[in-house]
Amino acid sequence: MKLIVGLGNPGKKYEGTRHNMGFMTIDLLSDVSKVDVDREVFQGLLGRGKILDQDVMLFKPTTFMNLSGNAVREVVNYFKIDINDVVVVYDDMALAPGTIRLRLSGSSGGQKGMQNIIEQLGTDKIKRIRVGIGEPEDNAIDYVLGKPLKEEKELIDQAITNAKDALLLYLKRGFEVAMNNYN
Repeated sequence: MKLIVGLGNPGKKYEGTRHNMGFMTIDLLSDVSKVDVDREVFQGLLGRGKILDQDVMLFKPTTFMNLSGNAVREVVNYFKIDINDVVVVYDDMALAPGTIRLRLSGSSGGQKGMQNIIEQLGTDKIKRIRVGIGEPEDNAIDYVLGKPLKEEKELIDQAITNAKDALLLYLKRGFEVAMNNYN
C-alpha cells in the first residue's frame, strides 16, 4: 500500500492559497485517478483505491499545516505502512513558482508541516515532492496564506500538474525514475 499525503490547511478560507499546494495536487490526482478523497478519518480526508494497478491511499490532513504529522502518524501506524511507501507533497518557498523538486529524504527546509511529519514518524527518510511558491518580499505568513498573483498562478498550476504526473510516474516506474524525469 502506497500513501500519498498532500499538505495544506482545511476550509474555504485557505482554498487556493500558496500553502495548499499539497491539497491541490491530491485533488488533481484524485480527479484523474477516480479515487475519491472523502472519508473523514485519522484527522483528515482519506481516499483508497487502485492507481496504475497499485494499491494507493490519498490523504489530506485536516489538522492544519503545523500539526500534519499527528494525522500522518495515525494513518501510517493503523495501516502499518512502510515508511518507504510514503510520499508527502507540500509547498516550498525556497523554490521558484512553477518548479518542483523530488527528494528521497532530508530536512524539512523550514516547512513546518513537513517538520512535524519528520518528528512524528521519527525519521527524515521520507520521500517528498516540493512545489515551488517563491520567496515573499516581507511577511512569510501572509504570503503562504495568500493566493498566488495572476502571473504566478499559471506557473503554480503547471507545477501542480507536474507533481501529479511525477506521482503517476512514481507509481508506474519508481521514485528514482520520477526524480530523474522531474528534477
